[in-house]
Amino acid sequence: MEAVLADWRTAPVDPKVRATLGFLERLTLAPADVRPADLQPLRAAGVSDAAAEDAIQVCVLFNIYDRLADSLSFYLPGPDGYAASGRSLMRRGYLL
Repeated sequence: MEAVLADWRTAPVDPKVRATLGFLERLTLAPADVRPADLQPLRAAGVSDAAAEDAIQVCVLFNIYDRLADSLSFYLPGPDGYAASGRSLMRRGYLL
């Protein structure tokens, strides 16, 4: 995970993950420039259309959350708060 956060291009990840991350970066930074042909590297790496759609949906939601948080100055917890949330998610998952 640390290697991916440092540089996903050189991190030791599956080629499917690398192709997906490249596509998601383009979708995030230049959404108006994304075309159907941009999915070809994902397909060439073995990413199914269903998996690509899942990745796109997650990316879009996080982009919305980020923009809302930035524009509305959402409160962000410190490292201890994130650690506590992580422990809670590991115990119970995302179910309420």
